Amino acid sequence: MRIVGIRRPGIGLDVEVAVLAEQGDRVTVLAPLAEFWADPTGCLSRPPAGPTLAATSVEQVPPVLPDARVLCVGLNYLQHVAEGSFRDQELPPYPTLFARWTQSLTVDGAEVPVPSNEDGLDWEGEVVAWVGAPLVDASPEEALAAVFGYSVFNDLTSRRAQKLTSQWTLGKNGDRSGPIGPIVPAAEIGDLGQGLRLRTRVNGETMQDARTDQMIYSVGETLSLVSHTLTLRPGDLLATGTPSGVGYGRKPPRLLQPGDMVEVEVERLGTVRNTVVGSDHRSRPGDRLAGTRAGG
Repeated sequence: MRIVGIRRPGIGLDVEVAVLAEQGDRVTVLAPLAEFWADPTGCLSRPPAGPTLAATSVEQVPPVLPDARVLCVGLNYLQHVAEGSFRDQELPPYPTLFARWTQSLTVDGAEVPVPSNEDGLDWEGEVVAWVGAPLVDASPEEALAAVFGYSVFNDLTSRRAQKLTSQWTLGKNGDRSGPIGPIVPAAEIGDLGQGLRLRTRVNGETMQDARTDQMIYSVGETLSLVSHTLTLRPGDLLATGTPSGVGYGRKPPRLLQPGDMVEVEVERLGTVRNTVVGSDHRSRPGDRLAGTRAGG
């Protein structure tokens, strides 16, 4: 099952959650966005609340609540640590965490602009875990059991902005820099610790090739850690980090330029493909206010 967010023309700006048909040609509406995340597991157990529509008749958007927290793990694969500026530092006992805003997220097929003061964008293929139940002071086992599903993610990064300060926020929140794929329920995937193959390609050339069982900090451990400081809610996201093979670690460094096609493929989760465009594409006709876009 693949779960997506949609907007239907003629019914306003509201986002609905739908199931995407296996062929990708139809969507079946499950529920309004907030209703779905109030009880995602229960929502899947009930008959769909809405019609089945042609996929071409709707706008696909991330099924993300506007106030969701998008937490991200940095440096979660040993070989990725070794290829960067942290290679000579001792591995910390806790994961490096940073945040994205929901407005930075987009979907498969979207054009991603390079900011005007960047030499290009760097790719970071990842897996996102979606929280499906409240978590407060949870154990790693309880936290993992609360994961509703997983998605492919590309944490496209503005490296110059990322390195301007000690905090990574600016470089990780470029416009439409977070393409995310449909949600696949955890029941269909199991534990990432079993190992799913993750590959990133640029114009067809493989740049990253790893498995999720190589992560240093597991999904359950990280969500447990976070839950002891802040309450996690259904619809919150955890981006689990990228393996080695990113552009800035290459010799010479390589970054995505306008016209490049970048793909992230994760076994059993699917693929997100996005074209990189110039900074003049940052503003699009018909863009909606961030508060009404539900992350789309």
